[in-house]
Amino acid sequence: MSHWTDGLEADDGDESLVRPYTITRGRTSSERDDLSLITVITTVDPDLGSAAGARALQPEHRAILEQCRRPAAVAEVAAELDLPVSVTKILIGDLVAQNRVSARPPLAVAQGGLDATLLQAVRDGLRRL
Repeated sequence: MSHWTDGLEADDGDESLVRPYTITRGRTSSERDDLSLITVITTVDPDLGSAAGARALQPEHRAILEQCRRPAAVAEVAAELDLPVSVTKILIGDLVAQNRVSARPPLAVAQGGLDATLLQAVRDGLRRL
């Protein structure tokens, strides 16, 4: 997938800001406040061909569905799309609302956080270096 600024002339200036605004239909923030950089996104129905209405989705939505056939963090999705994280969160929020993707915290967070004894062992090991 190419970047949305590919093909812009050097004198296009502020016009490069129009594309993300257009992708999000003017929205500047996600309606979901539970999406962080490490939230894991997974496509609910990996069989994209049979998904009704997939043609009505924007190309960026379809790219997210394709990429998230295997679980990916929001930051990874944004990097792959080459879009700002804020725009990516809005697009992911759209797909979550349509039940096309699921969003969950990473396993370490979902299981009650990191083991404090493991963190202390790492800290102690680093101090010994």
